[in-house]
Amino acid sequence: MKQTPANKKALTNMVPGIITAEGFLGDDHRALTEIIAEDQSHFKRENLDWEEVAEKLQYFMDQGRKGLGEPITVDENWIVRTDEARGHLACPWEDGVFRKINAILKNKKNSLTLFYTELTVHLLKEHQFLEGKGSTFRLEPHLIKEVLYG
Repeated sequence: MKQTPANKKALTNMVPGIITAEGFLGDDHRALTEIIAEDQSHFKRENLDWEEVAEKLQYFMDQGRKGLGEPITVDENWIVRTDEARGHLACPWEDGVFRKINAILKNKKNSLTLFYTELTVHLLKEHQFLEGKGSTFRLEPHLIKEVLYG
């Protein structure tokens, strides 16, 4: 995957202190294209579809918001809790601004959880970017599979 001008600009926006205090890369020092390519490979290996995963994460977030900050059971097998803070976060690719909504999604069968945001769903769906290793909001493909389908 070639480093495009859009990816170069996004990478600049991902460093700590530009959009978020921690940034989007954690302790991952690989090239952005390498991070994305590896995650695409993992998604393929786990037989995950980017669009479907984004839709499911958005669905659980939307359902969780109905709990007004309290955990609620969704579709019998998941527990979701959302928290909302004032303000918005911009996408590093500069193609949207998103509310500060955090979701914790727990699979009741295996007790595994995902922690994600409205911006996380956008990054996954539009850029196939799960954030760098060590990032607070990094989504690991194998964990996505276990929580959503396990």
